[in-house]
Amino acid sequence: MLTDVDLPAPGLLWTRWATLGAALTAIGHTTVWSIDDHGATFDDHDGGWARFALLDGRRAVLHGHHREHSATDPPIDLLTGAPDWLPWDELSPLAESDRLGFVIWHENGRWSRVRYRDGLQDGMSELLAPLVTAESTIIALSAMTPGGTREAGERLLNAGVRAELTASDLEALLGGVSGAPGALGGVEGLDLDAALAVAARAGLIPGTRAPRITAGKRPPMRRVRRLSQGEHDRLVWAAMRDATELRRPAPPTTDELDTLVSWLQERSPQGDGRCSLLAYADATSFSSQPGDRPPADHPDEERYAAFRRLTELVRALRRAESDPRYGRWLYLRVETSATGVQIERRYDSWPSWWHDDGVSGPWRTNLQEEMETRLPAYRPSWVPLLDPEVAYRPTA
Repeated sequence: MLTDVDLPAPGLLWTRWATLGAALTAIGHTTVWSIDDHGATFDDHDGGWARFALLDGRRAVLHGHHREHSATDPPIDLLTGAPDWLPWDELSPLAESDRLGFVIWHENGRWSRVRYRDGLQDGMSELLAPLVTAESTIIALSAMTPGGTREAGERLLNAGVRAELTASDLEALLGGVSGAPGALGGVEGLDLDAALAVAARAGLIPGTRAPRITAGKRPPMRRVRRLSQGEHDRLVWAAMRDATELRRPAPPTTDELDTLVSWLQERSPQGDGRCSLLAYADATSFSSQPGDRPPADHPDEERYAAFRRLTELVRALRRAESDPRYGRWLYLRVETSATGVQIERRYDSWPSWWHDDGVSGPWRTNLQEEMETRLPAYRPSWVPLLDPEVAYRPTA
């Protein structure tokens, strides 16, 4: 089921986008609001992005993803009911890889998208706030330099709307503060040639035309997610928490263990040899959580020096205790005293003493790599859940 979306007409949206891009390019910021031969791009440099393309005078498509607000967890098939002319070659891979937060298209005089469940947000409004009204675009333009004024911002936007944008329009907005050559905010530092090149690509100056994309073709079959990346992770982690440890021989006694224990005893927070270590490690990642008595830092040492040394010691122990048949442990718990040590290793399960915040845990690709090094008999029951195909609906 589809729903209408309240957005400016494609021509107005395009002009505001391109005007911001030209002005920012003039002061050296070329990758925020930008124009290329296939459309327009926004990149907030914090994981949020959007793409906008025109097909003709009636049709346009807008898609993107907001790092925090996109409505993809649980996943929504954003392409259900979408028209055949969308750029499917671009959209389908994004949807399959869970990197698509919204898809909105303009046809027959209206913007449309898939209807969301109540309360879900897609992040589009947050990403494109400077484009929603002419006033919001003018405010964004006038805020680019300390000397920018509302009047100059309005003049620049109106020139873009009329496709008559000139260097003097840019200077009126951006040249109000003097500066040395190359300094942002001064006429001497403006790259007007680059800004006008953006305006020309966007069709904002006489004799130019905004780029158009050709109509796409709906694929005969596509993979549709039933689990988002986050949901797939949590499915695996829940199975790990429910799993039991497979029986395997105890690891051999090693010098690496003695070295780690001695280091922990020396780092005892109370100076009595009692220290706690909770750690996770795989071939490429390492993390630790504070136990009852976490290792103490020394006042005269470099920041993070203790963590780096701890990482080295745990990795060295993990290598020393590895076995090509049984694999390597993932979680390690060590409790030392002045005269002894208690150790717990987890090869197959998520231990109760390792805090679960619901959003972070072992990467599935790392777990797959670990499991592939073991004999099949020593692979826990949750290993089939690592298959990427688990996240998709059956295609048959």
